[in-house]
Amino acid sequence: MARRNKLEKFAEILSFPNVYENYNPKAPQIVGKDGVPVELKGQWAQKHFQNDHPIVLELACGKGDYTLGLARLNPDKNFIGVDIKGNRIWKGARTALEEKLENVAFFRTRIEQIALFFDQNEVDEIWITFPDPFIRKSKANRRLSSAFFINHYRKILKPEGVVHLKTDAHSLYEFTLETLAEDPKCQLIYQDDDIYSKPLYSPELEIKTFYEQMHLEAGKTIKYVKFTI
Repeated sequence: MARRNKLEKFAEILSFPNVYENYNPKAPQIVGKDGVPVELKGQWAQKHFQNDHPIVLELACGKGDYTLGLARLNPDKNFIGVDIKGNRIWKGARTALEEKLENVAFFRTRIEQIALFFDQNEVDEIWITFPDPFIRKSKANRRLSSAFFINHYRKILKPEGVVHLKTDAHSLYEFTLETLAEDPKCQLIYQDDDIYSKPLYSPELEIKTFYEQMHLEAGKTIKYVKFTI
């Protein structure tokens, strides 16, 4: 695959049938292939995937490694990788097309606006894999497991739906547990501060992104939290 710059990726991604974007955060319109406006809120499974399978989001998906891994393991679920960086999404979307993974789509938007584009109870699961931990206390609300974001997830996640967090950052792991403990609506299902020191809780945890491999080679331990909101 020839190396492409950002502008080339942005141009090519417009031709992908598995990528949707919201260009203007003040105008919640989704555009799809060739920049054509589409209405998908409440209809992602029926209109894009053309089935009634559960919807699973990976937030801040980057290049889509985990989204793709989840889709390969679970052909009976629909996976949507969400990220604001189009040049990152390009790689995952292209790989999905090359592998003919029809249960994968990508959506370029800001995560704090997610409820504008998914209906109440439309999402069955959310995965957050190796997000920026935003170590500084002043940026706590930007952590994807903060109360600020959990309140956004509640608008789209089914009552029995679960959120998964996988991280190498101990600070984010502890912050997440504290956030759940402070919210009576949240229920902790499982926690582990070193998932590879024992048999894995689920096969999905075996998926390793490029960055997770780097973390492991650097001697970091991988943490995991599963909860409802």
